Amino acid sequence: MLKALVGTRSSQQMRAFPTVSSSPQHAVIPAQSFFHPTVNPQDTKPDRPIGYGTFGVVWSVTDPRDGKLVALKKMPNVFQNLVSSKRVYREIKMLCFFKHENVLSALDLLQPQNLETFQEIYVITELMQSDLHKIIVSPQPLSTDHIKVFLYQILRGLKYLHSSNILHRDIKPGNLLVNSNCVLKICDFGLARVAETNSKKHMTLEVVTQYYRAPELLMGAKHYSYAVDIWSVGCIFAELLSRRILFQAQSPIQQLELITDLLGTPTRADMKYACEGAIKHINSRPHKMASLCKLYLLSSHASPEAVHLLTRMLQFNPCCLTHALPSLSDILKLWLITELHTFIHEHCRRSRRVPLCINPQSAAFTSFTSSTVAHPSELPPSPHQWE
Repeated sequence: MLKALVGTRSSQQMRAFPTVSSSPQHAVIPAQSFFHPTVNPQDTKPDRPIGYGTFGVVWSVTDPRDGKLVALKKMPNVFQNLVSSKRVYREIKMLCFFKHENVLSALDLLQPQNLETFQEIYVITELMQSDLHKIIVSPQPLSTDHIKVFLYQILRGLKYLHSSNILHRDIKPGNLLVNSNCVLKICDFGLARVAETNSKKHMTLEVVTQYYRAPELLMGAKHYSYAVDIWSVGCIFAELLSRRILFQAQSPIQQLELITDLLGTPTRADMKYACEGAIKHINSRPHKMASLCKLYLLSSHASPEAVHLLTRMLQFNPCCLTHALPSLSDILKLWLITELHTFIHEHCRRSRRVPLCINPQSAAFTSFTSSTVAHPSELPPSPHQWE
């Protein structure tokens, strides 16, 4: 079901997703490939700040071409160092590459005043009225159909990303935008990267907000896979059912302990990718039996089908999740309403128009360009050093 809905890009196009070399000369962004200086651009009109991503601030702005409100993300200090440049390059290429109804993509890039000296990049995307975090904490009731619609779209968008060899690495309710028609889009690719196929190459552990962080990350795994995103979706699914965070701990170690309290003590095979320090800590605690029956107490929406789907996503062993999305689609067929496919296609549209630029004389833009990431996405502290 999901496979048929994630788009029409061929596997060759998926594999062709651009990467960035580690050498400085290959990290330079050719500005002319992104901007069109031969076209006379129009000025955008900033309205108000609406959010703060992992590495940027987002404003609501008016598109002068049609008067519609769109979202404008400011990426500051993009050439501060090589790491920053590579991250921004990756994110922009992803935003320009993505073409899926449940994944946020770039509608435009603002033309800088000087292509030789600019330090900020401004990306225009579709404006979404809310996000899943705001909906979950609101007093607004959520029906079973609401939960189905949201979960369906999260998995649909994630299937597209994983088919494109992309790990999001920060799936959480605040990064799932929702509009007034209940259309959901995955956003904020500041931590996203192309999947690493070399299992011997170490990957950073400073990813994923703690409440949604997979066990292998908490246990210091040097390498990880798409499973970290699927685990995050499982946590969000439980949060939609109960309207509260499933694993809400004060530290990474306590986070791991809460997980074992629910799923039981993992086996040695489950901890294949864990560091020895984490394994010793787990084995030093009293043996726990799985308490999955507690999932039925999340809410009245926790039907046997919903709990079955949830347990498929909350697996201690990442190997059980690496190829989970295709099998999850079979379960979704049993649980999700058939009208969803039509609903999604009726409410998701996109278009492209002439370029826009910054007006340095605009008072609103003076405020916008001076804004910083005052309230950044709350990234977790560095994982506990087990050794």
